[in-house]
Amino acid sequence: MTNRPDTPDGILETDVDRVRILSEALPWIQQFRGRTVVVKYGGAAMKDTLLKAGVVRDIVFMACVGMRPVVVHGGGPEINTWLTKLNIEPQFKDGLRVTDAATMDVVEMVLVGRVNKELVSMINQAGGAAVGLCGKDGNLITARSQGDADVGFVGDVTNIEPGLVKALVEDGYIPVISSVASDETGQAYNINADTVAGELAAALNAEKLILLTDTRGILRDHHDPNTLIPKLDINMARQLIEEGVVAGGMIPKVKCCVRSLAQGVGATHILDGRINHALLLEIFSDTGIGSMLVASQFSQ
Repeated sequence: MTNRPDTPDGILETDVDRVRILSEALPWIQQFRGRTVVVKYGGAAMKDTLLKAGVVRDIVFMACVGMRPVVVHGGGPEINTWLTKLNIEPQFKDGLRVTDAATMDVVEMVLVGRVNKELVSMINQAGGAAVGLCGKDGNLITARSQGDADVGFVGDVTNIEPGLVKALVEDGYIPVISSVASDETGQAYNINADTVAGELAAALNAEKLILLTDTRGILRDHHDPNTLIPKLDINMARQLIEEGVVAGGMIPKVKCCVRSLAQGVGATHILDGRINHALLLEIFSDTGIGSMLVASQFSQ
């Protein structure tokens, strides 16, 4: 590695670049210091070892510079693996996991007992201080049935009690939350992790909600990654749904973002979790790498 002409002897160009990048990130670090950011972690970023390590490092970095990250996770692939091991065939209806009593036991075992604790351990090993929770802990999430008997114990959020999470982040911990919760009778439900993340972000009055996905963001043409829409507001998001531009699995994600914005979340982001360090690239740069949704184009 050579030195630049204007670089003092003994100082490598890479060192100068590293310091320059940190210096350029300073305005965003100052802006978001002390602010809560809810990250929904899922998709390919959960399956690839290197991507998983990158997400964990990003989360720890956010905490180290004074942000208050809260992680909500899914775990679909690992649930399927364990269902297969137990000779239970995974079934889906309209994109929702059909969750009978036996499947619900496996979902809770995998999300709460395995995926959650693995993430907690990885964050702690990377220098963070993570605490694993599910919706049952401290009555964090109260669930109810979605009402469709064909999908079994698939639930919606009826209430969030954010006190436990607030206490943890104020003491410097990183809450890691799995999307299993129970209703008032104690019946457990499997809830979509995007939904949990959105409702939790609203209850925490979060600065940002970030959804890690397997696509670049919101695309005008889902066949062409170069048609990314980098910024839109609630009205434009609703219009894109009506026009069919936002379709399929992106619809519930966009609706989740819109609902969060309507409840006071500062901004929501849909990112490609397959890009290494996607979180830092989105938060600490001018252009970002995904789609940012705001309440109004005039508010940001």
